[in-house]
Amino acid sequence: QHMFPNPMGTLGMQHFKIFLDLALRYGAPGVEMTGLHKDTAAVTQIHFLYGQGRMLSLLDDNTIHLWEIVQRENRSHLVELHSFNLPGRPGIESTSATRVTVMLLKLSCDLLALGTEGGGVHFLELPTLTLLNKSLFQDEIMQSVPEEYKCGKSLGPVESLQEHPQDSDKILIGYSRGLVVLWDLNSRHVVNLFLGKQQLESLVWVRSGNSFVSSHSAGGYMVWAVSSSNPCTHDPISSTIPYGPFPCKAVNKILWRTTELGSPLVLFSGGMPRASYGDRHCLTILQDSSHVTLDFTSRVIDFFTIHCTDKEKEFDDPSALVVLLEEELVVIDLQMAGWPTVPAPYLAPLHSSAITCSCHISNVPPKLWERVISAGQQQCPLQNYEVESVKKKNNPCLLFIYFQVGCFDPYSDDPRLGIQKISVCKYSGKLVVAGTAGQVIVMVLSDEKSDHMIDVATVDLLQDREGFTWKGHDRLPPKSGSVVFAPGFQPVVLVQCMPPAAVTAVTLHAEWNLIAFGTSHGFGLFDYHRRNPVLARCTLHPNDSLAMEGPLSRVKSLKKSLRQSFRRIRKSRVSGKKRAVVYSPTSKVQEANAQLAEHDAEVTPVQRRIEPRSADDSLSGVVRCLCFADTFLRDGTHHGPTMWAGTNSGSVYAYALDVPSQEKFSEQSVEALLGKEIQLMHRAPVVSIAVLDGRGNPLPEPYEVSRDLAKAPDMQGSHSVLITSEEQFKVFMLPKVSAKTKFKLTAHEGCRVRKVALSNFTSVSSEEYSENALVCLTNLGDIHVFSVPALRPQVRYDCIRKEDISGIASCVFTKTGQGFYLISPSEYERFSLSARVITEPLCRVDVERPHDLSAHSPTLPPQANGTHKTQAESKAAETEGNNSLLYEMRSALSSPVLDSPNSSADITLDTTGELTVEDVKDFLMTVDEAENNFRNIAEEDGRPPGILIN
Repeated sequence: QHMFPNPMGTLGMQHFKIFLDLALRYGAPGVEMTGLHKDTAAVTQIHFLYGQGRMLSLLDDNTIHLWEIVQRENRSHLVELHSFNLPGRPGIESTSATRVTVMLLKLSCDLLALGTEGGGVHFLELPTLTLLNKSLFQDEIMQSVPEEYKCGKSLGPVESLQEHPQDSDKILIGYSRGLVVLWDLNSRHVVNLFLGKQQLESLVWVRSGNSFVSSHSAGGYMVWAVSSSNPCTHDPISSTIPYGPFPCKAVNKILWRTTELGSPLVLFSGGMPRASYGDRHCLTILQDSSHVTLDFTSRVIDFFTIHCTDKEKEFDDPSALVVLLEEELVVIDLQMAGWPTVPAPYLAPLHSSAITCSCHISNVPPKLWERVISAGQQQCPLQNYEVESVKKKNNPCLLFIYFQVGCFDPYSDDPRLGIQKISVCKYSGKLVVAGTAGQVIVMVLSDEKSDHMIDVATVDLLQDREGFTWKGHDRLPPKSGSVVFAPGFQPVVLVQCMPPAAVTAVTLHAEWNLIAFGTSHGFGLFDYHRRNPVLARCTLHPNDSLAMEGPLSRVKSLKKSLRQSFRRIRKSRVSGKKRAVVYSPTSKVQEANAQLAEHDAEVTPVQRRIEPRSADDSLSGVVRCLCFADTFLRDGTHHGPTMWAGTNSGSVYAYALDVPSQEKFSEQSVEALLGKEIQLMHRAPVVSIAVLDGRGNPLPEPYEVSRDLAKAPDMQGSHSVLITSEEQFKVFMLPKVSAKTKFKLTAHEGCRVRKVALSNFTSVSSEEYSENALVCLTNLGDIHVFSVPALRPQVRYDCIRKEDISGIASCVFTKTGQGFYLISPSEYERFSLSARVITEPLCRVDVERPHDLSAHSPTLPPQANGTHKTQAESKAAETEGNNSLLYEMRSALSSPVLDSPNSSADITLDTTGELTVEDVKDFLMTVDEAENNFRNIAEEDGRPPGILIN
């Protein structure tokens, strides 16, 4: 907001948030339990069994599941105990008739009522999810309906089920056609009929139970009186269309809350005029002459009030309104004048703006951590309570603290505001943010409010090349004059790349006061202390015209893409044809060499043939990675600052930098001289560049050595550079840039590199021993770990589904062997490759239940977040023997060699001739006999059978 004038309203760095840590919290920081359904169906409803530590979930495949918090190994787990699928009615083949539309959990939590699309109401006993013989169908209701109301029409699906507030044996049933029935569960008869004539949307009881309110599709609501003297009511007490008389949207849900000091509070969603507010997401609050319409930026999913639930009290007296939206959670204070919103524990809703880029910072210094928390507390007051609560409880679990740079505008859709790359120096408090319109912003963390101008510099990456015309979007025009900034990260320099293409790589070296950035046209080096450009290099190929069209252009050359594809196919066919043999005096030598090569091919592993990429491929000049390093580039005796850049065409540029000392920063400028230029043979895109010291360790971060925070790198031995392309890893010795070792990932595994990082793995038994390794995520979603610098394969894991392209593209590794990836545009999944560094919620929730399910639940339920081998606990020694016998037989069926993460994919198990059909039959008979013996022992011991074999 402070950097650029707004072309579309309230603009700013709307997509930018800093995530210092993330945790999903229920009730308190660190309390987290996860349950995973067996089927990949969406969860449509969740209902909690109050005070029991249980909950019900309804999936879109029409299955109902009961979950329970169980205690195991002194911690709590969320375990699925039962599932239920509503059977069809005899004689009716349609499955839609039994699809659940509404669920009513009675306050006693011993009965669950289900309304269906077919108009039936079914009842399940809780907590066993047993279907009771009390189902209610439409034909039974129609017997009590007057003939003039029937008209040969169906009542439609069940839209609402509401328990009577004063008599728990009665429930209110609302049908889509408009009919509302008060049904007695014990006597199974209709107590009252309410003959509504408008399509029903929802129902709500008035606290006294003498009336209820119905909302309808026409945009209004009605109040109905409930009287035993009038079993059939034709007309309501009142009917209101708040935003009429013109056509209005449906009132999807309505609440009616009584107050001691005044008129009732009416709250409903929808009901707005179709012509002028048909596309808005609104919720209305009415009381006497007060009328407030809340206009949200996303769809209203559900809402409820926090009010008095004591039946001895006469009034509801609501204190707050909680609204769940598609992209945020909003709380309204109903006790203060004007009904203001309660300050949220976040600055902008997480779901409102998709996460476009992430950056993980490990071992944050305490001083920086405190400054960040302080800035966040000034922007978000509710964080004060959370931070203090964690400090008092000494809670080791994660705390979600972040603050925002710029303002969030949910209505702005300017793609130029998107954040592409982030780089942070945790020791100097400097932050570099790069966007989609070529903007690179240098920020400094400040504890005080500031009013200053922003220095703007332009860097031309084309370097006056002829024949290139930018056809993409324009740059964001910067604001002029002084700008006021709140405490936190404050912009000091804006570097504008020209053409204003999206920034594809950025890195920061705060100790040298340098930033490097790259786009699809080239890369640049900037001295933000002197506000001077140091270097600009164009990486475009003469035929790379596609890079000039920009990512938002709709005129991308499809013909060129097809032409290049056909060229590759033609080249592969030509190179695959056998050439005629020309006999010469050296033909015998060539024949001998060919035979020797065939012999070597039989011994060496089979490798896939990789075709080299064309030099004129589109977007070949895209800069993929940048890095700074203090290493040997000019000769083997003098080391100094260097900058490295890798491109999409397999090119690597290494520059030697002449950086003045800190005392002369203001007097001398930084100079850059091209030292080395490397071209990979197959021209595969360069994904990462990292310099290793004489011991093969990664170089420390800026300021770590000068501030005695890390060991100085080994400058005696020969340095090396590890270059990772999409196809292979390769180590070159410095300064000669001679190849030392390599691993061809694509040739061996058939996959391509997507993300890499150097991580440090510490031993579980000793903190003093650790190893550095190269962690790699491929396009298939699996993770490979290699030793450094030998590049020997260590382990492989399946991590992300290969179809999850966004998850793979968003993965971020940490320096301790952990990682994050997006499972939605705004949610992270966290994983760990280290046996020592594992972050998991070690929480415990103690629950006293009126109904014990120990007789119905497995002894050790399977964990939701991984495989778990169940073992039945037994008091009898004979049971233990049978249990161990079955465990051994089940283990024999598994392949420990292949299941081991250290196994090699090249190992093949040849069992031909060793296993016969008779052997399998004998083994299965032994398993069946042992299982029957165990079942008999379990039944004698009073435990349910059938819990041993999965």
